[in-house]
Amino acid sequence: MSPRNNRPRGGETPDERPSTGLDRYGLERTEEYQGEDWKVRHVAGASAAGKRYRCPGCDQEIPSGTPHLVAWPEYGGVDDRRHWHKACWNAKDRRTSKVQRSRNAPRY
Repeated sequence: MSPRNNRPRGGETPDERPSTGLDRYGLERTEEYQGEDWKVRHVAGASAAGKRYRCPGCDQEIPSGTPHLVAWPEYGGVDDRRHWHKACWNAKDRRTSKVQRSRNAPRY
């Protein structure tokens, strides 16, 4: 039996292949929010064991190990990244500018 051939068929080089939007961290896309472009990436949540994040959409904690999204302005740095629940990110344009907490919600 001959070994498997892993070279691409059709003679295309890696530079000629169509871009799928994948990078080394997973699927990343650009969306518009508050008049600027934001990079959005899915996070499995399993890699950040013991870390908790606060979602800016609902002001609730994202527990360790929970899948969520990370979003940051396109020209922002590491400090501009925000962790969102997927549903909160999808509803960001329908929310008011001031999130109201319930009486029992923690104030961090």
